Amino acid sequence: MDFARFPDWPVSPAGGLTANSAAARYGNPSAPHPPTARGTATPPPPPYRPPATPQTTARPESAPPIPVKILVAGGFGVGKTTTVGSISEIVPLTTEAEMTTAAIGVDDPGGRSGKTTTTVAMDFGCVTIDRSLKLYLFGTPGQARFGFMWDDLARGALGALVVVDSARLDDCYPAIDFFERAGLPFVIGVNAFDGRLAHDLTSIRWALAIGDHVPMMQFDARDRLSVRDALLVVLDRALDRATRARGT
Repeated sequence: MDFARFPDWPVSPAGGLTANSAAARYGNPSAPHPPTARGTATPPPPPYRPPATPQTTARPESAPPIPVKILVAGGFGVGKTTTVGSISEIVPLTTEAEMTTAAIGVDDPGGRSGKTTTTVAMDFGCVTIDRSLKLYLFGTPGQARFGFMWDDLARGALGALVVVDSARLDDCYPAIDFFERAGLPFVIGVNAFDGRLAHDLTSIRWALAIGDHVPMMQFDARDRLSVRDALLVVLDRALDRATRARGT
């Protein structure tokens, strides 16, 4: 129904326009034209069509960098938290807790260390290598009592940097054994405390019983560029293994 009729309104003749209809009151809103003869239907207005907008070709957005998970592992007090914090482009997430007297005789950071805190869960940081690659660094806790977390932290990782204190080589054996059993590529990074090592790299390799296929290098956990070079070796080893696995 396109109109309403009050009882007092006159009835329009058959076939004619109603006085209260839109056509009678306003006429055809389109362009002026000769009045329509009585008894003929008023043509409907053309359907609305929105104005055509020029089509623009969307610029392809650059693909996000590929995420690569790298573990930073090792014994207690070897410099894992310092390693992550030195290179992370964000404020690193740390779970440091103050060491108490209950840790005396249990957590030994070594005579050269002034360490007063310990990682109770993990460290986290990230660094962009280039537009196509971004490293996400997960530092593991060093104490044996937190070893249950290593399996979860290692899930999805492509490689690991095992940080070693040359004066306390026995502290890094659990980390090396873990990655050898897990089959995860790793690199030995000997942290130069005070810029020097207690033993040369050849002697350290022999003491750790590490084959020549495992890269070993000296680095400084406090120096960003030194940490970068160590991580690039880890990345190169992981990519080399992935390439060889794809070839077979």
